[in-house]
Amino acid sequence: MVTQDKASLNRRQFFKNAALATTAVALPFYVPGKLLGRDGAVPPSEQIILGALGIGRRGPEILRAFLHQPDVRFLSICDVRRERREAIKRMVDEMYGSDDVTMFRDMFEFYEANPQMDAVLISTGDRWHTMASIVAAKAGKDIFC
Repeated sequence: MVTQDKASLNRRQFFKNAALATTAVALPFYVPGKLLGRDGAVPPSEQIILGALGIGRRGPEILRAFLHQPDVRFLSICDVRRERREAIKRMVDEMYGSDDVTMFRDMFEFYEANPQMDAVLISTGDRWHTMASIVAAKAGKDIFC
């Protein structure tokens, strides 16, 4: 009788372990279609992560054009003027239906905090284009200035 109980216990343990192993093996194969680009979605690996540095007079118009591209995801705004930063954050957050856009006043902090950013829209005043572009290039970002 002791042998039968051990066999029964081992059988239960075996099936429990088999179920856990099957789940562990199958789980990585469940990937939402959105991540693979199904149904017209752009997979994250194909998106351009964009930030904006300075958002002068033309900046919001240019940014809106970028935001309508399905392969662009806006990440962060940097501007010395708080009202401009907040206006862009509000605009983008409303468009995305989230509260993910980060704001910065200092461009060096902006680059340091956003290493995943691929490109930057520079819409500063004329006297800052060169300096802002040099800093962006040194940070390894693509530039639209």
